[in-house]
Amino acid sequence: MARERADELNLSEHELVIARSELDALHDDLYVLACAIEDTERDLAAVHGEPTAHELRSMLGWLIESARPLCGREISAPRAPSISS
Repeated sequence: MARERADELNLSEHELVIARSELDALHDDLYVLACAIEDTERDLAAVHGEPTAHELRSMLGWLIESARPLCGREISAPRAPSISS
């Protein structure tokens, strides 16, 4: 079915169709993760000497929390409109 729809839209095997809402959600989650990485890098640079275990746990917790929405995410193609008879 997907291949037939791709043929109808003249898509090559290297192109895909994704719902705007899924692309927006993915973009938002990647932005949050990028911010968490920047925050962690800044926090690590601000630590004088070695960071404490508490500081590292806090930074790691923020990174994990930011990455969690991306774990197991699956992208699905939008559904073609159904044709009623």
